[in-house]
Amino acid sequence: MRTRSDILETLEESKLQSFHWKTMFTSGMGFFTDAYDLFIIGVVTTILAPIWHLGKAEIGILNATSLIAAALGAVLFGKLADRFGRKSVYGIEVIILTIGALLSATSQNFDQLLFWRFIIGLGIGGDYPTSAIIMSEYANRKNRGRLVTSVFAMQGFGLLVGPLVASGLLVSGLSHDVIWRLMLALGAIPAAAVIYLRRTIAETPRYLLEVKQNTSEAAKVVSSLTQHEVFASDEKYDDGWTKGQFWTRVLGTAGSWFFLDIAFYGNSVSSTLIMKSIAPNSSLLHTTLISTLIFFVFAVPGYWVTAFTIDRLGRKTIQMLGFIMMALSFAGLYFIPNITMMTIPFLLIYGISYFFTEFGPNTTTFVIPAEVFPTRWRAFGDGLSAGAGKMGAFLGALFVPILLNRLSLSGTEGIMAIVCLLGIGTTLLVPELKSKSLSATYRDSDSDSGSSQSKVKNRHAVS
Repeated sequence: MRTRSDILETLEESKLQSFHWKTMFTSGMGFFTDAYDLFIIGVVTTILAPIWHLGKAEIGILNATSLIAAALGAVLFGKLADRFGRKSVYGIEVIILTIGALLSATSQNFDQLLFWRFIIGLGIGGDYPTSAIIMSEYANRKNRGRLVTSVFAMQGFGLLVGPLVASGLLVSGLSHDVIWRLMLALGAIPAAAVIYLRRTIAETPRYLLEVKQNTSEAAKVVSSLTQHEVFASDEKYDDGWTKGQFWTRVLGTAGSWFFLDIAFYGNSVSSTLIMKSIAPNSSLLHTTLISTLIFFVFAVPGYWVTAFTIDRLGRKTIQMLGFIMMALSFAGLYFIPNITMMTIPFLLIYGISYFFTEFGPNTTTFVIPAEVFPTRWRAFGDGLSAGAGKMGAFLGALFVPILLNRLSLSGTEGIMAIVCLLGIGTTLLVPELKSKSLSATYRDSDSDSGSSQSKVKNRHAVS
C-alpha cells in the first residue's frame, strides 16, 4: 500500500502531460482578460471624458475602482478556496467577470459604469489565488515554475490584444459611443470560454490529502491524471506551521507584490497619458499604437523568458534582478537631462523597464505565493499577497496621473525608482523553492534543498 507521500510523489515526479497544459489554458484565460481590461479601461476613459464630461478625479476613480475590488476579491476567494476547496469556488470568479464585462458596456452614466467596474474587479481578484493555486498544486516539481508562469504569461497576450482591439475599433468609423461599449463587452469572451472547464475540474490531490485527509479520493485523482495506479493509506498529516510563520511569510510576498504593482499598474493604466507626455500632439490612435509596440517588443518576451528560465535561475533571483533593473531604468528617466524630449532614447529605456518587469517581479510575485505557504493556508496567503498587490495597483493608477501633472514625467519615474528599491528589500524575506517539492514549504524551506525524491520521502515521514 502506498503512503500519502508516495501519492504526492507520483504527481510531482510525473512528466509533463496533457492535463498540465489543459490546466494551464483553463487557468490562464482569466489573466488574458485581466490584462485586456487593464489596458482597455485607459482608452475607454479617454474616450468617455468629453462624452460624459469627466474630470481628472472621475477618470482616476474609474481607472482604480476595479483594482480596489480586486484586492477584496483576492482575499475573499483565497479564504473560500482554503475553507471549502479549490473546486468548489473555481469558475465562479470568471462568471462574475463575464457578467461585469457585459453589463459595464450597457452603462448609461458614470455611477453605473463605476458599479460594474467594481464587479469586474471582484472577478479579477478572485482569479489570482484560485488559478495560481490550482496550477501550482497540479504541477510536477520539475516544471512547476514554468507552468505557473505560463498561466500568468497569458497576461502578455491580453496586453497585446487590448491595444490591437482598441486600434481596430478607432479606425472602424464607428461612433465613439459604440466603440467604448464594444471594447468593454469583448472582455467577456475569454472569461466565458473557460467557465465550463473550471466548474468541472477535479479537486487538487494535495488539498484532498493535506486538508480533507481524504487519501482515497486523492489516490483516484492522481491515478486518473498520471495513468499510474496509486492506492490510499490511513496516514494522517500535520504541516506543523504556526500563524506567526504564516504572517512572516506574507510580509515578504505581499510586500513585494504591493511595491511591484504601484510601478507596473501606475505606468500601464496611464500609458496613454505617458505617451502624450512625450508626444503631446499625437492622436489617441497614435499613442495607442506606440503602447502596443512597447508591449509587443519588450513586455511579451519578458513573460516567456521567465517561463523558460525560472526553474533553472530560481524565482527569487529573477525577482531581485527585475527590481534592480526596473529601479535603474526609472532612475535613468529621472536623472538623464531632457530625456522626455528625446523620444527614441526615452522609449528604449521605458521599454527595458517593461522587459524586466515581466522578466522579474510581475511574474515572480505571482509564482512565489502559490508555493511558499502550507496547503491549508495557501490560497489565503496567495489571496492576501494578490490583494496587497492590487492595493498597490490602486495607488499607482490613482496617483500616477496626479504625479504626471504635478511632477512631470521624469519626476514620476523617479518616484517609481524608489518604489522598486523598496521591493528589493521585501524580496529578501521570501524563500527559494526552485526544484523543490511543495512539501519543502513545511520544514525549513529556506535551507533545505528538497530537490531529491529521497528528501521528499523523508520529510513526509516525519510529518
